[in-house]
Amino acid sequence: MFSLFEGITADEVWRKAASAFKDVGQMVQPSRAGPTVEILNCALSISDPTQRWVSSRWPPINPAFALAEVIWLMAGRNDSHVLNYFNRQLPKYAGYGPVYHGAYGHRLRRHLGFDQVEQAYQALKTRPDSRQIVLQLWDGRVDFPSSSGKEASPDIPCNVVSMLNVRAGKLEWTQVLRSNDLFRGLPYNFIQFTTLQEVMAGWLGLDIGRYHQISNSLHVYSADLDKVQAPLEIIVANNSDLLTSPKDESEKAFHELERRVEEIVDDGLGVGRLLTSALRTDLPPAFLNMLCVLCAEGARRRGSAEVAREIMRHCTNTGYRLLFERWLDSRLEPSKLNVRNQNC
Repeated sequence: MFSLFEGITADEVWRKAASAFKDVGQMVQPSRAGPTVEILNCALSISDPTQRWVSSRWPPINPAFALAEVIWLMAGRNDSHVLNYFNRQLPKYAGYGPVYHGAYGHRLRRHLGFDQVEQAYQALKTRPDSRQIVLQLWDGRVDFPSSSGKEASPDIPCNVVSMLNVRAGKLEWTQVLRSNDLFRGLPYNFIQFTTLQEVMAGWLGLDIGRYHQISNSLHVYSADLDKVQAPLEIIVANNSDLLTSPKDESEKAFHELERRVEEIVDDGLGVGRLLTSALRTDLPPAFLNMLCVLCAEGARRRGSAEVAREIMRHCTNTGYRLLFERWLDSRLEPSKLNVRNQNC
């Protein structure tokens, strides 16, 4: 039997799923990262994937880390230094080293020896009625545990496959996950794959359909259960940007963001340069707003909350401004944080 959570926005769906853990039995399921409480066989559905941000969670998600993950996914990269800059706790969960074994962008764009995203675009452009567009993230050759049960890596992809369908002029997206942490992972999963859905829809000149997700094990670590079971604060962070640009324009913008991110993580770049970097660019508005969030986080990490706020005043996406302000407040008020929050 499936548990179904559906709504208009990602935040609404996440809150419904979180509420289910208030009533779930306390049968503890062990895992390598600690005991969890889980709900097996969950289906989640977002009718407006452009509203992809979970803003009700506290401690709040890190919007800059989420956007950096999207840029690295689009670039097909698996090197760890950039993501580790935006999330210093990530190696504790995904392993230490120069690359991440299960990096989604690398899995989609390089790992199999061809670019699955490009191939999907070409195939759907020619045959939009195809039911054969399946993007593979799990690779049993390198991901299966040994016969003794030993893990192949600390970073085994939780996302298994993506399935794309064009119906009635809209791109529908179905994502399948073998393992899904509601508190630490699900908000970022929503961002990663609804963004890829939106980008692909723009490349194909289609409207954006629904985002569907099947989570085999939707779970919460016992250490995080109190955060999920507490009354949830409903904060609406409407995303006013669209990333449905034509393919050439989209790829050019993502390449520029990739270059700018490399500058941000360079500690030799001063805070003042971050401010000018966020303002002096010919990026389209939706991509410029992403850059504002990334530069603002770079300023925060250099110890200047004032410059971070100044950068965000130039961001025209009200949802981003709210998300970053909540993130900034949480960093400036450590007493509100649980030290186990991974997204630092």
